[in-house]
Amino acid sequence: MVVPELRPWQAARPQVERIANAVRPRLARAGAAARPRVARLARALRPRTPRLPRPGAVRTWQYTAGAATAGLALAAGVVTAAGPWDANGQRTAERDRAVALEQPGGADHGRSGTTAGTARPAPSAAPVLVGLDGPVAAVDTKKAAPDGKPLSDVLKPLLGAPALGGTRAAAVVDVATGKRLYDTDADEALTPASTTKIATAVAALSALGPDHRFTTRAAIEGDTGELVLVGGGDPTLTARGRSDGWASLRDLAAHTAQALHRRGIRKVTLSYDTTLYSGPQLHPIGVNDNLAPVSPLIADEGRTDGSSSGPAPRVSDPAKDAASKFAAFLKDAGITTTLPGPSKAGTRAQTLATVASPPLSDIVERMLTNSDNDIAEALARQTALTSGQPGSFAGGAKAIAARLTKLGLPMSGASFHDGSGLDRDDRLTAGLLTGLLVTAGDPARPGLRPVLTGLPVAGFTGTLADRYTDSAAGVVRAKTGTLTGVNTLAGTVVDADGRLLAFAFMASGTTDPLAAESALDKAATALASCGCR
Repeated sequence: MVVPELRPWQAARPQVERIANAVRPRLARAGAAARPRVARLARALRPRTPRLPRPGAVRTWQYTAGAATAGLALAAGVVTAAGPWDANGQRTAERDRAVALEQPGGADHGRSGTTAGTARPAPSAAPVLVGLDGPVAAVDTKKAAPDGKPLSDVLKPLLGAPALGGTRAAAVVDVATGKRLYDTDADEALTPASTTKIATAVAALSALGPDHRFTTRAAIEGDTGELVLVGGGDPTLTARGRSDGWASLRDLAAHTAQALHRRGIRKVTLSYDTTLYSGPQLHPIGVNDNLAPVSPLIADEGRTDGSSSGPAPRVSDPAKDAASKFAAFLKDAGITTTLPGPSKAGTRAQTLATVASPPLSDIVERMLTNSDNDIAEALARQTALTSGQPGSFAGGAKAIAARLTKLGLPMSGASFHDGSGLDRDDRLTAGLLTGLLVTAGDPARPGLRPVLTGLPVAGFTGTLADRYTDSAAGVVRAKTGTLTGVNTLAGTVVDADGRLLAFAFMASGTTDPLAAESALDKAATALASCGCR
């Protein structure tokens, strides 16, 4: 029998869980430290036999009072050891960490090209990130791993596999110390493929902040009565019956229709505004199932097959497609429209209704988990607009490079031409990729943490759902990258000592993508089983 939760608990449950997750590790340590003191208090509070009225006749209230007193003593000891607490019951020193932990991590976004909910639940990201709070010790790269070999001796033969082609580069860094533990041509710039999205994510979060939302609105021109659907660059806008938490074009139409009805309007001229972006919509790769024409107004990424991720046939004009669906929803709500056409909302147009995307932190996680090219290109343009650059492929590339330079990352040899990594002229180094991951794990930059929590989980989510099923499942979290002749892998792994490592493996000139993937997975698995101190 399932007992329904009380409504007050349902409302409070998310906050309680966040507080519990934030303070649980510290309470455990504090409890251990306070245990001797509590034991002494308990002995002191234990009823003495000579004072009992008669053996075996202790009243219930005496047991209750004794247990309550001991419990209060235990709580007082733990609280004293753990440190100051604020009025909300959260340890003051943990507030920033709790904010970071609020970002969803380890969520199952669904396997590539499939509907959500088919993959196994992923383990929480929290244990992977706890290592950032652990004691920092100097790392000796010469110390032997458990099998008696230094780290370089473990990785060198694996990364030298013929399946990885003629050009390879690699780097492994301790996230807590920032010290590089392994280096093979880590400063050589190679084609990164989809690992470029790590750079895009860091740049977008840095420019916009993790709480930023993208707004789609419907506005009416006061002089002409024209209704304009204004694209705000939300790449996750959906027209489907179930929005699953993303901004809904159906909701926008319903609210717009209500506003029009209140004005006594039953028929309007409908147009759509895509002037937020500039430059060509079509990626240099041309028409491709991996990416729709880039538009600030798009529903369901222009997919025509009902999928939510992976390659799929796309509409040729995403804005017109979204506006047509919007018109159909308005018609269902009693508003007749003309066939929609392109236009621009005037500065005096009055907004009738809006819908907003989830926070950028959620969008970044979805992009990285599913290797979503449409989201990546949208985030590149949004980064450009925030940085004073035009919302185009060129503007996005320039803005990403500028943001990473401002963060102090090693940019020598790096070259950006898009945000998704589909452009073969993109160049990144293994050193830059690990630098991005270490920066995202910096406790002083909690706003970048979705870069780590969005990485696919080996054997569970996204592009790694079907990899590592027999090794390192749930331990490796990494962004994949694949183009013809190019295979890359960059992410984090918890080693045998519980330390969080960032790694980047890059290979060019590969001829068998499956064999190359397997070789990269073996290298990451070796890191998971290796002691690196």
